[in-house]
Amino acid sequence: MNKHQDEGLGKQIKGTVKDIAGKVTGDRVLQGEGKIEKTVGKAQKKVGDMQEQHEAKKEIERGRS
Repeated sequence: MNKHQDEGLGKQIKGTVKDIAGKVTGDRVLQGEGKIEKTVGKAQKKVGDMQEQHEAKKEIERGRS
């Protein structure tokens, strides 16, 4: 797991907590912030996933050379 994956997952968790807290307290702003943070976290994790796949592909290609 790389830095982007870790940070992205952390943002997803934090966003989920904010989203739920916003729902429970009726704070629509907090709920919206949570949804945004979750989405940003998902995107950041996806970047990390793609980087990891790219690195794995490079390792395979090096092994073939």
